[in-house]
Order: sequence, then C-alpha cells, then structure tokens
Amino acid sequence: MSNEPIVSLRHVTKQIGRTTIIDNLTFDVPKGEIFGFLGPNGAGKTTTIRMMVGLMSITKGEIWIKGKNIKTEFEQAIRHVGAIVENPEMYKYLSGYLNLVHYSRMIPGITKHRIDEVIKLVKLENRIHDKVSKYSLGMRQRLGVAQALLHKPSLLILDEPTNGLDPAGIRELRDYLRYLTKEEGITVIVSSHLLSEMELMCDRVAIIQQGKLVDVKLIQDFIGSNEMAQTYLIEASPIDEALLAIKEIYGVGEVKAVSEGLEIIAEREQIPGIVAHLVQADIHIYGVRVLRQSLEDRFLEMTGSEQIG
Repeated sequence: MSNEPIVSLRHVTKQIGRTTIIDNLTFDVPKGEIFGFLGPNGAGKTTTIRMMVGLMSITKGEIWIKGKNIKTEFEQAIRHVGAIVENPEMYKYLSGYLNLVHYSRMIPGITKHRIDEVIKLVKLENRIHDKVSKYSLGMRQRLGVAQALLHKPSLLILDEPTNGLDPAGIRELRDYLRYLTKEEGITVIVSSHLLSEMELMCDRVAIIQQGKLVDVKLIQDFIGSNEMAQTYLIEASPIDEALLAIKEIYGVGEVKAVSEGLEIIAEREQIPGIVAHLVQADIHIYGVRVLRQSLEDRFLEMTGSEQIG
C-alpha cells in the first residue's frame, strides 16, 4: 500500500466576514482507514467536510484528494469521492432501485451490473424494489451509501451517518464500513457525536475545537497510556484482606478498594507477582484487567467540553 495519504489539508482556513470558522487546519488522512472527525458543537467539522467536497470555498490553504487540488483540479479530485453530507436525499415515491438508476444517469459509464453490485454490497437485495417511503432510516442510509459508491470512489465521506439510527442500525453501519475498508480498500471519513461508536468504528481520529486542530492520533494511542505504570482492576475477595496483602508488596503504587475489587497502579511486569502474593495469602482472584480511558474521557479531557457533535 502506498504511503501517500488519500486526503491532505494544508493550512486550511475559512473566514466569513471577520469571523474565522476554520483556523489553519493541517492533517493527512491515510489510505484504507476509517478516519473519525470529532469536535464540540460548532467546532467546524461540517464546514471542513463541505470544503473537502467543494460545497464551500476555501479562504486560505489547500486540500488535495489523491494528489489533485480541490480548488484548481476540482473535477479530477472529486471523481474519487463519494459523500453524504448531512442526510441522504432520495425520491421517496420511487423504489430504491429506480433511485439508483436515476443517479446513475448523472455519471457516465455506470452500468446495470454496477448498480446490482452496489445493491449487493450494501445488502439491500431483498428490499431494493420497495418504495423508499417504506424504508427504515437505516435502510435509507445504506441506500445513500450505495448511491455514493456507484462511481467506485476511493474515498467515502459521511457526515453524521448515525443520526437517528437505533443501536442495531448503528452496529450494522459500523460493520459495513469496516467491510468496505478491508474488502474494497475504500477510505472512509466519518463525523459523529457518538464517541463510543467512533471508538469502535475508527482506526484514527482527529479532534478539532473552535476551528483549530487539537490532535490526530490512532485510536489506541488516544485511549492507551504512554506511561510505564497503568491502572489495573483486580477482582478479589475478601477485599479488605487483599488490600492489606498488596500493601505489603514493595514498589507497588497507589491501591484502593472499589466495589468490583482493587484498583492498583503498577507496571505490567509486577502483575504476576502481585497475583501470586495474593494467592499465597489465601485471597480468591476472579480476574485482572487494565482500566483504560475511553475516547469520550480523552475527548472531554482535551477539549474541556461536555457538548459534542
């Protein structure tokens, strides 16, 4: 796989009057990943996406898609993109199939075989000839994705695709996007206010606040610890005796009793010895696991905000 990013933003700025909406954004989106775009309400996520797809002009800076400049080579750049910005718009009185036929007429070279291919890809074969008015929101989202994939884009951009979906629909979308990246080699950029879902869905996330980039990292780097010592939960009984036994061990950091057992700060290499010591003290051990921050924890820590979207 080439190391060249599929999307590059360099010093991208958007000003409306004297107000700066997007301020000097610079980051890359690697190929073959699900890239999450996070930020508090009004941070500028949708504005950035609109500039990526040419729905909004760029005040300063450059955006490249597959090496093509979105300002100076728009047609060459946008042909690699499929996008749903906000909600997929469909003709509800037509069937899903006829909607795809209608959209295919706008793009040269789309064959019936390709239409059938994307229908199978989004798993709508059994309902594709029903009217869209009878579709659930999840089915409409899948039909919108099918429409966005008709021309075989390298990049799929989805702005808040989980809005209004129930838990089953969200999981279905998540699994489908994973399938697209692994089996079809498509890169996905997705914004969402559901941080728990982004944690499960994305390979990498970018966080922006007030139009400025806070950070871009792999998910595991955001929620993992860079420190040698980590917090572990040891499910043990009786807790009071386990607490006294651990305090006897030299070099163990902070330890405290919680409802599930004991929380202890220690290095990974210390854990087998701690468990052995507890067993020798006739303490029952039911489990040991690392306690790590969620993406939501890290998001709120970095932005100082309780509003996300």
